[in-house]
Amino acid sequence: QVQLVESGGGLVQAGGSLRLSCAAFGSRFRINAMAWYRQAPGKQRELVADVTIDGVTNYADSVKCRFTISRDDAKNTLYLQMNTLKPEDTAVYYCKMSAATAKTGWLEYDYWGQGTQVTVSS
Repeated sequence: QVQLVESGGGLVQAGGSLRLSCAAFGSRFRINAMAWYRQAPGKQRELVADVTIDGVTNYADSVKCRFTISRDDAKNTLYLQMNTLKPEDTAVYYCKMSAATAKTGWLEYDYWGQGTQVTVSS
């Protein structure tokens, strides 16, 4: 199938920056939409940002003008540049990709990364 491997999380002070990456591995697959979600302790998982195959982006109001989502289709990789981080951005961040594979008869399914912890100290 498709495996997603995330990297780039960590501990940062408020006002700082982090860049998350999510790389897709597998054989004979095509990726459509990509997205970042996050889940803070005691809260539901929420959409942070997504990007279509055509490069159209969408952001949660809470991260607009601070976060930038981007994709490199040649590398099957998704990025999230996070600037001006706030303590309320603390969460586990998950990437999601909608992909079709030869094994699924080219039917599209959602695949999730393992999550990476982002902690913003005040």
